[in-house]
Amino acid sequence: MFDARFLPNPFFIPRLKALSGKDPRIVRYLRSFPETKEFVKRLGDLLKYLLPNYVREGKSYLTIAIGCTGGRHRSVFVVEEIAKILKNKKRAVHVRHRDMNS
Repeated sequence: MFDARFLPNPFFIPRLKALSGKDPRIVRYLRSFPETKEFVKRLGDLLKYLLPNYVREGKSYLTIAIGCTGGRHRSVFVVEEIAKILKNKKRAVHVRHRDMNS
């Protein structure tokens, strides 16, 4: 479980509040902050390091959770970015956004 609450929160920007972390406007907003880029990069690097070790130990799956306050903006964005990184490494990825209706 990783906590994304330290990232700027789009919820408090009226024009972004109703959108999800998949919306291009949220993506642009969150990518505009260096800490967002750094978090995604470091988390991606950690997972790229860890996954082969889990496989070597015979683990068939790993659950990775990203949390934020409402579960609609920051965590969704980070999950989508991490999923892209892992898919590019030919990893099977199943994404579930627990707190989104769509």
